[in-house]
Amino acid sequence: MAVTGVRWLLAPLWAAQIFTSAKSFCDNGILGSERLNRKGLHAWRCALAQRMADRRRLRLQDRVAPEDRAAFARDGFVLKRDFLPPSLFRRVRAEVEAYVAPAREMKQGDAVTRRIALDPDALAAMPACAEMVRLPEFQGLIRYVASFDVEPIVYVQTVFAQVDDAATDPQTALHADCFHPSLKAWLFLQDVAEDAGPFVYVPGSHRHTPRRLAWEKRMSVEASRLDRLSARGSFRLKTGDLKRMRLPEPQKFAVSANTLVAADTSGFHARGASARPSVRIEIWAYARRNPFLPFVGVDPWALAPLKHRQAPLFWGALDVLERFGLGRSPWRKAGRITAATPVATGEG
Repeated sequence: MAVTGVRWLLAPLWAAQIFTSAKSFCDNGILGSERLNRKGLHAWRCALAQRMADRRRLRLQDRVAPEDRAAFARDGFVLKRDFLPPSLFRRVRAEVEAYVAPAREMKQGDAVTRRIALDPDALAAMPACAEMVRLPEFQGLIRYVASFDVEPIVYVQTVFAQVDDAATDPQTALHADCFHPSLKAWLFLQDVAEDAGPFVYVPGSHRHTPRRLAWEKRMSVEASRLDRLSARGSFRLKTGDLKRMRLPEPQKFAVSANTLVAADTSGFHARGASARPSVRIEIWAYARRNPFLPFVGVDPWALAPLKHRQAPLFWGALDVLERFGLGRSPWRKAGRITAATPVATGEG
């Protein structure tokens, strides 16, 4: 009882987090309350976040072509083949292949994700990548899908599948990243085969229909009894869930190089299973903000001293927390390497 009493001293903080992007049911006694979620707390947050994102996107709609807006409304993603002019794409790929920089890696199951931040140093050394990141067509689509006129975090990302005999990569299970609209985007630098770890998405699953909200409510009530990732707010689907929500089968993105996909990752998605060890290299962008903010801009990361520094500052903060014994960073230092350098054995 004493432990319970001490935990409830956090109640004011928990209550304040209702109107933030906080999503973990196991770290917040209010968000994780079975009684409150039976009354609809989580489902209400989902619906409100969706309505606010829709309003913000209306203010950003001139940034994207009408056909892209229609595709996104229907599917929850926009796919653009031959996105970059051929000459620019060749330069981007050549720069990524040659660039040596400090990298971080995270191992999940039998997969390793490597990231090299496109920070000011990287963009200065890779002018074609800098040109690509600044393209109005790229920034407009990224910001529209994210529903915020803010700087995305951009990396060179490499996904190594089946690096060892460990358990299956948990990212191959269909899931939603969070309860509210958010953005991930991939500019694939190589052809991606259907059986070599493609991106997977359930078309239309970004919409919070009555059936989706009913599923969200049920999952929130059961959160304390779910797997670790679901309990932390990234719900995994079970057999039959798509059918009950009247959603189609997942679409695998077996695409050619120079294809851009921008997706709302509150929709159901996954990293496709790989039939063999494989490597996927891409320019990867990410944007997630407090979903309850009514405005589209006011972005401190756009200021010159902070621009393109989100990733290294984030990694540095994780390192500091680990140094003081406040958790272990999942992003381990991998040394100065290229995107395609084979994964080293053991952990950094």
